[in-house]
Amino acid sequence: MIYIKHEKTVHHRLAWMVVLTASLFFFYEFIQLNLFNAIDVSLMRDFNINAAQLGQLASMYFYANALFLFPAGNLLDRFSTKKILLVAVLLCTVGTYIFAMAPHYFVAAVGRFLVGIGAAFCFLSCIRLASRWFPPERMAFVTGVVVVMAMLGGLVAQTPFALLAQALGWRHAVMINATLGIFIFIAILLIVQDRPPDAQEEAKKDQQQLKSLGLWRCIKLAALNPQNWLGGIYTSLMNLPVFLLGALWGIHYLQEVHHLSHIQASYATTIFFIGVIAGSPTFGWFSDHLGRRVLPMVIGAVLSLIVIFFLMCMPNLSLGAIIFLFFLIGFVTSSQVLTYPTVAELNPIYLTSTAVSIDSICIMMSGFIFQPFFGWVMDQASHHTVVNGVIHYTIKDFDRAMWIMPIAFMIALIVTFFIRETYCKSQA
Repeated sequence: MIYIKHEKTVHHRLAWMVVLTASLFFFYEFIQLNLFNAIDVSLMRDFNINAAQLGQLASMYFYANALFLFPAGNLLDRFSTKKILLVAVLLCTVGTYIFAMAPHYFVAAVGRFLVGIGAAFCFLSCIRLASRWFPPERMAFVTGVVVVMAMLGGLVAQTPFALLAQALGWRHAVMINATLGIFIFIAILLIVQDRPPDAQEEAKKDQQQLKSLGLWRCIKLAALNPQNWLGGIYTSLMNLPVFLLGALWGIHYLQEVHHLSHIQASYATTIFFIGVIAGSPTFGWFSDHLGRRVLPMVIGAVLSLIVIFFLMCMPNLSLGAIIFLFFLIGFVTSSQVLTYPTVAELNPIYLTSTAVSIDSICIMMSGFIFQPFFGWVMDQASHHTVVNGVIHYTIKDFDRAMWIMPIAFMIALIVTFFIRETYCKSQA
């Protein structure tokens, strides 16, 4: 069946308002995802846990996310994006309040799990809305801008959140962060619209197509497309610095290995997110301008390998050099944003959310696998010591665990040779 799209350039300003407002939830979720990096030592002390247990607590977010992403994709293809977004924001806000007030480890884990459920809907909602409001040839750039919003949240979770937690304590800092969810809920309620005003005919065609195919047929079409899984594998591997350096271990790594203070280390992880903020729209623009998707992915993987080896292997790096390398890591790994328009172009438009959910599932699976795995690798050595109830890891512990990333980038590079080029056009 040939699917006829309506003109999507008439409501340009409104389109940006809708997508950017929805992406505020993505911004909010990335604060939740990355705030552990600023408070990891406090959490280990207050809950009396080791590195592996801290990784497990952080990964509760990813367990919930991976479980609910596929249902989220199906729901977003069938029901009002705006209504689903509002429920997800509410759930995330409640979960953040629970985490902030948690008296012990189990309650904190429940709060993180609720946050992860809400997070399953944030990025998919943005992509669903973008595919309805923007033409395909603009999708890579729009996706890059949406990712920028998320990375701004990751940036806020670094030095600004570290300073806030240092001044008020981690619980009060998280409470203030949770309150932000209420304002985002109101913004989405007032501004977001499911479709352009003149897209009612397209909405009817989408619903008819989905109804004729049925739920399980739609799931089958998305799940059995190997390109969706290849895109997901590439993204999940290229995204590891966000989860390992930005979300959890980056500050601790820089303190122990490069002997920076907590605040100095937070400068580097903050600049890492500025690198992603710069790189995401740049790779999106470059891909759209070049008319290619796969070649920029190859370039991103190769450059990521080079930069991570510089960080791991160069001795006696200055603070300026470390900050610059963290910026570069964020910038070059941003090629991961190109898999989302690629997956969207390799699937029918009425299956956009379901197909992209597979990509997102792979990312979240990498989170709940590699965050605790990084901690587990460090715990296997006997070099670390315990001082005042807090475990201190050595350079050898971190060096061993850091090898996860170059190996991941190498596999991502290999995967690019199996991803089909779309030339920035719908292939469905």
